[in-house]
Amino acid sequence: MLTSAQESVIAATTPVVAEHIEAIAQRFYPLMFARYPEVKTLFNATHQHTGGQPRALAGAVVGYVQLRHTPQRLDEVLGIIVDKHVSLGIRPEHYPIVGECLMAAIGEVLGDAVTDEVADAWGALYEELAGLLIEKEARRYRDFAAQPGGWEGTRTFRIAAKRPESAVITSFVLAPVDGGPVAAHRPGQYIGFKLTIDGEIVHRHYSLSASPDGKTYRVSIKREEGGKVSRHFHDRLAEGDTLELLPPAGHLTLDEGTSPVMLISAGVGQTPMVPLARQALAAGRRVAYLHAARDGAVHAFADELARLEADYPALLEVITVYSQPRAEDAPTHGGHVDANLLSRYLPRDAQCYLVGPAGFMRNMEAALSALGVAASRRHHEFFGPAEPLDSAA
Repeated sequence: MLTSAQESVIAATTPVVAEHIEAIAQRFYPLMFARYPEVKTLFNATHQHTGGQPRALAGAVVGYVQLRHTPQRLDEVLGIIVDKHVSLGIRPEHYPIVGECLMAAIGEVLGDAVTDEVADAWGALYEELAGLLIEKEARRYRDFAAQPGGWEGTRTFRIAAKRPESAVITSFVLAPVDGGPVAAHRPGQYIGFKLTIDGEIVHRHYSLSASPDGKTYRVSIKREEGGKVSRHFHDRLAEGDTLELLPPAGHLTLDEGTSPVMLISAGVGQTPMVPLARQALAAGRRVAYLHAARDGAVHAFADELARLEADYPALLEVITVYSQPRAEDAPTHGGHVDANLLSRYLPRDAQCYLVGPAGFMRNMEAALSALGVAASRRHHEFFGPAEPLDSAA
């Protein structure tokens, strides 16, 4: 707990730190990777180059200062960070490394403004945040390991099946090598992978695209031309190969109500939506399933959804929107999704779930807001570092 003097210093210096926080974050990562190269494997290089990871760190630091005295909202924000950390296997020994390098970056950027008192206060603030995250992550690891089919650390799975879902997306069905049961995940969650590619360890997480069955997990991965890991899955991994998995995580899970559900996705953002749809339908809830794709060739799960629609004709409506439909395609609509199209299918009082490219998500978030969908009924998940969908956030 910070002292009253430290609280005063934090309050007085937060505007200055906030003004320079992105520069601090930009300096932090190169400094940390130079001092502790072993932690570089925990970070996606693409998110470093695009600036997504530094922006996420900057937002987390400033956000913690703003929310630390608002417990309910703070728990929500920390829960998102914990999800990412669990999928990477972050451990308590990583936190001193981050703390040391973050304080060094603050010192380099702010220079003489970082007095001993300022350094002491911000160091204490970081220790407070680190302590909360360590506690929450330890509880998450412990609870998962205690489940039937749960485990500590990584667990070895083999690729039991590899099958194409579209011209660019392939599903991988994963079964544990030890033959034991598999802990249930919550539909909508993702799972972490620890891979070795050309002698280098890399971490990634992918959405679980099938409902829990106690025996296997399924992930469905889009092949990205510049994606080192996605190309490894598509081009080099085959049935029978093994992979190291970390526990499932993620907060894009179905609410416990009975209201209708609208699932809105674009591209590979569809992967968590299939199990969410199955869960909602099994509970007797009406589901509007809207998916945007370029054309029928890249549209995954079309057959699976058609079967699901046949099983639940009174509850499920599948709407497809192709931006560049081929002559042989028969989407519900051509073009792009906008507020007018959403309004045609949006069920009254629906809980809305949204996944896709960042630009698509921002547009859909704005459209849903304009249509009067309350923030409490809008849910989303990012593939990479979290960022606000609303520029005012």
